[in-house]
Amino acid sequence: MTLNRRKFLTTGALAGAATACGAAPTTGAAPATGSSSASVLPPAPRLKLALATYSYWQFRGERASVETVIDKAAELGVEGVDVLHRQMESDERDYILRLKRNAFLNGVALVGLSIHQGFVNPDPEVRQKNIDHTIRCIEMAYDMGIPCIRLNSGRWGTTESFDELMANRGIEPPIEGHTEDDAFGWCEDSIEKCLPKAEECGVVLALENHWGLTSTASGLLRLAEPFKDHPYFGVLMDTGNFLEEPYDQLEMIAPSTVFVQAKTYYGGGRWYTLELDYNRIAGILAGVGYNGYVSIEFEGNDDPGTAVPESIVMLREAF
Repeated sequence: MTLNRRKFLTTGALAGAATACGAAPTTGAAPATGSSSASVLPPAPRLKLALATYSYWQFRGERASVETVIDKAAELGVEGVDVLHRQMESDERDYILRLKRNAFLNGVALVGLSIHQGFVNPDPEVRQKNIDHTIRCIEMAYDMGIPCIRLNSGRWGTTESFDELMANRGIEPPIEGHTEDDAFGWCEDSIEKCLPKAEECGVVLALENHWGLTSTASGLLRLAEPFKDHPYFGVLMDTGNFLEEPYDQLEMIAPSTVFVQAKTYYGGGRWYTLELDYNRIAGILAGVGYNGYVSIEFEGNDDPGTAVPESIVMLREAF
């Protein structure tokens, strides 16, 4: 039987809590209050913030170390860190475990690993290399105690630079002789080959609306549809990656969302600036019962030393 993802996660959490807390059997004695029907309701959950290491680098200037961002998160009272794989100094296990220890000693959870891979390529060998890379990243996430990795569909690569892609609002033509239907098939097959390792390691694959096939909600959901009931697959909502009618599209993907990256643009965005209404976005997520992490991805031109704290204040108020 295939479990619904949200039900699977909720059921597992409740079962674990009951075991850890030594919950009394239902046939046992009445509570000490004397009321046989008394129950204690947990407080309403508060969404936790995470800090994307990308916020302190953005692929420009000197690369901020992951350790530095972990320290920043602890200093700023942010509960989690969302690690950009390309910002890591190494894939060696001793470095990975050092990051895990540093986070633990700072009281910060490592909650996401944002990787770069793409399955939009007609060459099976290229797709297999990206599958192998994804599987390796799943294993790294497991070693780091990270429960979720960011997954891309990939893109055609017919646009020479990312700056040009952004100028074209994320749209690029297919490789000659191929269609988007081909690309969706390649991606579906590749994701299917990654899921056994994700399930083995207990790491959720979160497909992001990250240009290419997933630059629209309809494209993202088309690719997610075959895996919608898999407990280790979900959608990553990037609040800044829908350039047209963002709220309608965010609402479309919200029911499948397992992780959120929240863009902020203090000082103006590097490629564009969206005036996002986070009260409205918080309402969309609350409407589907989202209780996961909201990771701050600062992508503006201000100094992150001032922009990230501003982002934290704004998002705490909104959520």
